[in-house]
Amino acid sequence: MEVEDEPRISGCGLFRRRRSRSTSSIPQIVPDTASRLQDSSAAPRRRTGSDVTSIVPVLPPAPVVKPRSPAPTARPVANPRMPPPQTTTRSNSGLMAELDGMLYDRQNASGGGHLVRASSGNVMVFGNLGNLRGNSNFNNPPTEAKNNQGNLGKPMRPSPLPAPAPAPELCRVLSRMLDPEELKEMGNGEYKMGRFAEALALYDRAIDMNPGKASYYSNKAAALTAMGRLLDAVVECKEAIRLDPAYHRAHHRLATLHLRLGEAEKAIHHFKQSRSEASSADMARAQALQSHLSRANEARRLKDYITLLKESQAATSSGADSAPQVFARQAEALLKLHRHDEADSIMSAAPKFGVDEHTKFFGATAKAYFLMVQAQVDMAAGRFNDAVAAAQEAAQLDPGSREIGAVVRRTRAVAAARSRGNELFRAAKFAEACVAYGDGLRQDSHNSVLLYNRATCRSKLGHYEKAIEDCSTALDVRPSYSRARLRRADCNAKLERWEASVKDYGVLIQEIPGDEEVSRALLEAQAKLKKQEEGGDTPRR
Repeated sequence: MEVEDEPRISGCGLFRRRRSRSTSSIPQIVPDTASRLQDSSAAPRRRTGSDVTSIVPVLPPAPVVKPRSPAPTARPVANPRMPPPQTTTRSNSGLMAELDGMLYDRQNASGGGHLVRASSGNVMVFGNLGNLRGNSNFNNPPTEAKNNQGNLGKPMRPSPLPAPAPAPELCRVLSRMLDPEELKEMGNGEYKMGRFAEALALYDRAIDMNPGKASYYSNKAAALTAMGRLLDAVVECKEAIRLDPAYHRAHHRLATLHLRLGEAEKAIHHFKQSRSEASSADMARAQALQSHLSRANEARRLKDYITLLKESQAATSSGADSAPQVFARQAEALLKLHRHDEADSIMSAAPKFGVDEHTKFFGATAKAYFLMVQAQVDMAAGRFNDAVAAAQEAAQLDPGSREIGAVVRRTRAVAAARSRGNELFRAAKFAEACVAYGDGLRQDSHNSVLLYNRATCRSKLGHYEKAIEDCSTALDVRPSYSRARLRRADCNAKLERWEASVKDYGVLIQEIPGDEEVSRALLEAQAKLKKQEEGGDTPRR
């Protein structure tokens, strides 16, 4: 069949531990999280050399489990569900309880990982802080080692890979019970090196330990921004400002986020609140964005789509590079100007926010408008089912919009006409199929897929001139529509218009290189054209 049906255009965790199966002879022991939290009124820590003494709440004595003696050839893999045997040294038991708790909390938060306790009481982290990874193969241990992880008594063969030494900086911080300021500094280091997920994990841990420090939230917002999670970053900036209303850097960071999201008024407000953090260029960009958005809205009201496109593009240049509404404005203008390929590219590049977070942040009306434009772009590209779904979702968000209601009716009518025409085509009822596709084109006169499908029916009926007209109209709105170009080249060949046929086949060779059928057709058309020029033949009319 040659009718086009529906073308498609196109935690990191802070700590992880090595999983193993617990044996039935070893009870599971999970440390009580509450017992590990130190009250701010507790006595200060005392340091002696590398040892750490800390005061922790007294716990009921935990049962002492004596592990099996490992074979002398290798160290057994620790059971991740059981803390190591208790020792008689108070300082060591306090540190062990704290580290066990951190392992347990991180396991619940991240769902597992690779972490092994060393005999010194420190922790070795494999590969999840970036700078600790010694070899990429640690994420894929040898198969035999994996099979032996659940057997604590059976010795494992030594791995051919050398075990990485614990990072001195990480062990030093752990030995100090993970001071949140040091965690923040470590996060800053990861951020500067471009490891944003690792930085985010460290900032999160610092916030867990001291949730009242505004700078931790601001730094977390910076990491989220670098990862493209702008809406989450806004939430963290707002929390930092709530804790410290005079935190100028957080105001500046929030203003920049609002600028990128196309919220000019909020950006101007927070740039003013940031005082010396904001430059004159910052304010100028925010004010320029405000002007461009205002003129774009007026141009849309007047249906001046050339101005709408121009002002929307200027808004993006002014800093609104992640604003869904600005992208939708550009796509809408391009659709009205019959530049469907460009409209599809713009919507493909638009930021992808979930329906719920998009609606919560920008409002239901804004999300409904975005979906309405998306529905029209999908319909122009031949994604009829997606178009109907997007239009219906927009109507649910903004049921009172007449404009959206009209788009819903139009997408349904065009999709139904396409389906009916395809059924008739499959039944070889080409004349009836032409009528069905024509019904859809009365709803959307520049729908390239319907035009191509009708051209295919007309070529089957021998109406080559009309088929060429449909293909040319389709290519006007979608120059990259290879099927329509191929159909036009074939129809021109049938009419012995070899020059036009050679031209289309030449373009297709560039668009779909390596296609043997197109290559043969091009060579044949070139030969016919040369013969026609030599013999003085004229093409058929």
